[in-house]
Amino acid sequence: MRINLPDGNVIEVSDEADAKEVASKISNSLAKKAIAAEVNEKLVDIYYKLSDGDTVRIITEKDPEALEILRHSTAHLMAQAVQRLFKDVKVTIGPVIEDGFYYDFDKETPFTEADLEKIEEEMRKIANENLPIRRKELKKEEAIKLFKDKGEDYKIEIINEIDDEYVSVYEQGEFVDLCRGPHLESTGKIKHFKLLSVAGAYWRGDENNKMLQRIYGTSWFKKSELDDYLKRLEEAKKRDHRKLGKDLELFSIFDEIGAGLICWFPKGARIRSIIEAFWKEEHFKNGYEMLYTPHIGKSTLWETSGHLAFYQENMYSPMDIDGNVYFIKPMNCPFHIMIYKSKVRSYRDLPLRWAELGTVYRYERSGVLHGLLRVRGFTQDDAHIICTQEQIIDEIKEVLNFSLRMWKAFGFESIKGYIATRPEKSVGDDVMWEKATQSLEGAIKDSGIDFEIDEGGGAFYGPKIDLKIKDAIGREWQMTTIQFDFNLPERFDMTYIDKDGKEKRPFMVHRALLGSLERFFGVLIEHYAGAFPIWLAPVQVRIINVSDAQYDYCKEIEKKLKEEGIRVEFDSRNEKIGYKIREAQLQKIPHMIIIGNNEVEAKTVSVRLRNGENKNNLDFYEYISVLKELDKTKSTNLWR
Repeated sequence: MRINLPDGNVIEVSDEADAKEVASKISNSLAKKAIAAEVNEKLVDIYYKLSDGDTVRIITEKDPEALEILRHSTAHLMAQAVQRLFKDVKVTIGPVIEDGFYYDFDKETPFTEADLEKIEEEMRKIANENLPIRRKELKKEEAIKLFKDKGEDYKIEIINEIDDEYVSVYEQGEFVDLCRGPHLESTGKIKHFKLLSVAGAYWRGDENNKMLQRIYGTSWFKKSELDDYLKRLEEAKKRDHRKLGKDLELFSIFDEIGAGLICWFPKGARIRSIIEAFWKEEHFKNGYEMLYTPHIGKSTLWETSGHLAFYQENMYSPMDIDGNVYFIKPMNCPFHIMIYKSKVRSYRDLPLRWAELGTVYRYERSGVLHGLLRVRGFTQDDAHIICTQEQIIDEIKEVLNFSLRMWKAFGFESIKGYIATRPEKSVGDDVMWEKATQSLEGAIKDSGIDFEIDEGGGAFYGPKIDLKIKDAIGREWQMTTIQFDFNLPERFDMTYIDKDGKEKRPFMVHRALLGSLERFFGVLIEHYAGAFPIWLAPVQVRIINVSDAQYDYCKEIEKKLKEEGIRVEFDSRNEKIGYKIREAQLQKIPHMIIIGNNEVEAKTVSVRLRNGENKNNLDFYEYISVLKELDKTKSTNLWR
């Protein structure tokens, strides 16, 4: 057979050749490294039988697809170990997720930490057995019988939903699993893995279904990669915004109030107010106007917008008010559109940039709620840009540049863009989609942001740009969204009068820069591990006296700092100086003014920074200038 290679070369192999033989023909070293293959743009196992004329690319651990194949194989390894140890357990599904995998099991009693250790040990035994992992295709009836004999009801449910006549299964030793693959060649190829945690999960995410046990794990090709990942996990635990939110008294969620509903404490609210003030100031500078809209609206509004037809499962129950049906808002867009339609608009009025810190409410399943990162009530930093077709490129460029400035002000430097293009099902004509997509691509190229194309990833109503940021420990967070919308302008019959006196449809862009204040705050807490830069810190300075003899001078300093707008506290408790300093450090307060007799006599201040550095005998008014400069420049340094 003649086989085509990606570089254009053609090689000859035997009539019964598999992908591994192709790797061997290229080089012995490639054959040793090969873990899978891509044949005619389809990922397959390395022992996949080839046909004459196939195009073959060999996959090694350096290729982007490799980790997913490894982790999928490790999920099967874990399921096999679980079934060896716990005979009554039924297996369900075990997908790959970011940085790892999970598998859901039907087990009457919860897995324990001790169970995870036993499962991990059994996984190593199976890996050492070096069992071949082989794919088989079965008729659906055969597969159903196979899993029925094993008592695997969940697998039968999945098979019954598959339209194809044949399904594929993978065997390794006594273990069989329904799977498309591909997988590694044998269990011996799986070496560096760790089981991380166990949690409850409803079958298929439906809370009406049975609660299953989900085991999470991770797997890597190199031990050093596994070790590095586990270190990152430890660091992430230290930065967990839920723990820090409690320790630093920033926010909380109360069962008495409701899941996914956030209460901001004074210190958290102080940071939020600083963020909001900065956000508004920057928006005014960039030509935006502010809107405020109601929290509820009539059902007819949501019928026109399409929310009741397509989004109602994410909305809360209707309310009857004076015989009319109202819904609490899941989005701000229809309100902004009604303001637009309050009068006839001319091309001279455009572009309009309208922003709102609008609180919305969406129903999220209890299983996905997660601190500030996934909530039911949140405040979007929402904006809508309404403009002509000719203005759209410049508007997108401005949004991108604005986004970059904002993110950098908050201390985020690593930013990547993703352009999501037209999906199969969509509204709007081809010309509008093409123009909008070209606008996004041209604008992001001009901004200098690194980006990828997400083919078919756009919403049905328009293409979009998502900006993802990396935090201090390298985790990527999807934050800014710039979303075209060809749907709502049509539904609400939005128009403007153009130069020729004719009505035309404006372009409309939804833009959430920070995403939501709640989620952004959660990311911000974890990025800084609660040690906020001085311009964001809820308490910028804590005054600490050595003894009661300095009380009056400390009060004088406190008063002057407050007059200058500095956020200051005075710890006048009758405690040892070391204890008070340690408490201030645990609260991650940027500056501690330490006042003893020397400072009182010289009318100076000595400052201890959060990082332990000391700056002694400073002129008080020069120190105020330093504080104000740090605040003004939004510096992330404790002291420049």
